[in-house]
Amino acid sequence: MTALSSTFDPATDEARVNAQAMTDQLAELDEQLALAVAGGGDRAVARHRSRGKLTARERIDLLLDRDSPFLELAPFAGYGSRFTVGGSVAAGIGVVEGVECMIIANDPTVKGGSSNPSSVTKTLRMQEIARQNHLPIISLVESGGADLPTQKDIFIPGGATFRNLTQLSAAGIPTIALVFGNSTAGGAYLPGMSDHVVMIEERSKVFLAGPPLVKAATGEESDAESLGGASMHARTSGLADYYALDEQDAIRIGRRIVARLNRHKAGGPSTTSPLPPRYAADDLLGIVPADLKNPFDPRDVIARIVDDSDFDEFKPLYGSSLATGWAQLHGFPVGILANARGVLFSEEAQKAAQFIQLANRSNTPLLFLHNTTGFMVGKEYEQGGIIKHGAMMINAVSNSTVPHISVLIGNSYGAGHYGMCGRAFDPRFVFTWPSARSSVMGAQQLAEVTYSVSRASALAQGKPFDEEGARAIQQAIEEQISAESLPLVLSGLVYDDGIIDPRDTRTVLGIALSAIHNAPVEGATSFGVFRM
Repeated sequence: MTALSSTFDPATDEARVNAQAMTDQLAELDEQLALAVAGGGDRAVARHRSRGKLTARERIDLLLDRDSPFLELAPFAGYGSRFTVGGSVAAGIGVVEGVECMIIANDPTVKGGSSNPSSVTKTLRMQEIARQNHLPIISLVESGGADLPTQKDIFIPGGATFRNLTQLSAAGIPTIALVFGNSTAGGAYLPGMSDHVVMIEERSKVFLAGPPLVKAATGEESDAESLGGASMHARTSGLADYYALDEQDAIRIGRRIVARLNRHKAGGPSTTSPLPPRYAADDLLGIVPADLKNPFDPRDVIARIVDDSDFDEFKPLYGSSLATGWAQLHGFPVGILANARGVLFSEEAQKAAQFIQLANRSNTPLLFLHNTTGFMVGKEYEQGGIIKHGAMMINAVSNSTVPHISVLIGNSYGAGHYGMCGRAFDPRFVFTWPSARSSVMGAQQLAEVTYSVSRASALAQGKPFDEEGARAIQQAIEEQISAESLPLVLSGLVYDDGIIDPRDTRTVLGIALSAIHNAPVEGATSFGVFRM
């Protein structure tokens, strides 16, 4: 056994301060999550219920196996924009008839479930997760199509949602649409391009154009039921494969469809009875310093998320700013790369590249725990080859084909973010702790660079330099970058798949790893040229 011996003491004053800071950040997240759950607000929800309809999340709850987990993804999509938090869509991974599925539900209390730019971004991300991990998609459809005032931002990219459905079907990944209400214009193509379609008597309405638009376009008079009702599509057009009597019946039929898919996971855990960590999950609240300039040992985090706190560290005496090693998490093998002291040197980069190659040889998924300010700069390090060694690490990350999961727990800046498999490097999942910060560099450093550049430019041109004005601009830039590096801002852009409570990290990663193993886990057999 190589169980980690954690020296972290949650009873110290520093740990209490850290825990309080994390708790305050979690409280802010709870407020934003409540906005997502509220959808269009109390009046819209009341009106929706008065029609005898369930909310999007109630539909999801009924669809899921009893007492099974649901990992909601991108719940803060749209934060900071003019759109409702959540992107007018509730989505995530849940178990239906024993099968892990991607569930995407329009929220009809927000403008009738119409799609805005945040909806499109979030839905495209959910479809990508389904594709990578071979997860059947269940669409809970009630959508008025595009939010027309924002059409220029959604019409062209939004077309990919339909392309993706057909490509998922072609790849043998089932697509199921349960239609709960109006499904108009672009919304009509969700069932139109799904493998299995369920419609509800006198509730489902699926048409490319509703009666008013049909009359305007063709002069034809028609009613909604004959134009696109469930009865018509079940008896005449053939679009409906199943005819449900009410919402509960549609959900029952949806569950039976999944039960008949004959789905089997490509892999499973190495053990079905993993031991829990030896240390309390509550400790995770106090490990990351309130001031990220202060260091912390990521092994204290690892000890609280992996099975039995058992971690076989690889090259522990070499490149010590990056901890690498092997563990199991909920029985699934993982290789872990965790930043130990922020800065990545040449040794860390070379160590990471070798470790990633080994993980690919053994078909082992990789978990990246971010707390890096980037690769080291300076004459000594440039002469020592930091560029080519950093490129080696990024090359290995880019061409690795085993699944990657990234968790941003502290800083994640610059090329260090890339080397640790940030969003652009296609990890299967990206999760963030409330403590994380991510940008091209630290806000203070970036602001200082812009000040220095403006001063040097003025001197080079022989122009007078406004010191007071430049310092004011520097302060404004620092405040801007500080705000833009916050998790909620990045999550609002769907640059992560969710901000998680640190105490839930083991559970979230367990669900993600289980979902990953629906698809084969196969390592790369070749990499790009490593500059030596």
